Amino acid sequence: MSEGKPRVVLVHGLLNADWWLLPLSARLRAEGFDTALFGYSSVLDGPERAVPKLLERLRREPADALVGHSLGGLIALESLRQAPELAVSRVVCLGSPLRGSQTARNLATRGWGRPLLGRSASMLSGGMADWSGQAQVGVVAGDVARGLGRLFARFDGASDGTVGLEETRLPGLADHCTVHSSHTGLVFSPDAVRQAAHFLRHGRFEREAGHPDGPRAV
Repeated sequence: MSEGKPRVVLVHGLLNADWWLLPLSARLRAEGFDTALFGYSSVLDGPERAVPKLLERLRREPADALVGHSLGGLIALESLRQAPELAVSRVVCLGSPLRGSQTARNLATRGWGRPLLGRSASMLSGGMADWSGQAQVGVVAGDVARGLGRLFARFDGASDGTVGLEETRLPGLADHCTVHSSHTGLVFSPDAVRQAAHFLRHGRFEREAGHPDGPRAV
C-alpha cells in the first residue's frame, strides 16, 4: 500500500450502479481509505466492455486496491489477470461467485431470465479456475440464506441466499472469511466492512476465538 490514505476503487455487481456502493464507500472512508466508485452496465456492457473501462481508469488513476461486490469481484480479478503490471496489491471480493454461480446458470436456461444476466451471463455462470495473479485476494462471504437466488438454485451447504459459500472459494486466495449477512447485505454489513478494511491493511482477515480454521465475524 502507498503512504498516506490507500486508494481503493469499488466495483458494483449485477443490476446495480456505482451509487449502490456509496454506503460501503463512506464506511471505508471512515476506516481511513480514499475511495472511488467505478460504474458500468452489467447487462449491456458485461465484462467485455467493463474490464477495458476499468483498466483504462486504473491506468489513468492508479489504485492500491479494489473491492468488488458479487460480479464486481470477478470484474476486478479479470482486469488484473489481463494487466498484471498494475500496482494493485490487494482485492476484496464480497460474496463473489468466483467458481461460478448456480443461480446464474439456472437463470440462463430460462427465456425470461437470461436478459437479466445480459453480457455478464458467461462470467457469472463459469467463474474462474483459480487465482495466480500478483495481488492478494480475500473473500468475505455471507451465510444468511435470504434472497431471490433461493428461488432459482438449491445450495449444498451454506449460502447468502444468492451465492453458495463453496462458490466463493477459489484456489490461490490469500484468505477467506464468513460474516452473518445476506448477499445484498454484504454491502451494508459493518462486519463485512471491518473484515475488508483489515484485509486491505494486512493481507489477511481478523481471526476470532473459536474459529481456528478461519476468520468468522458474527
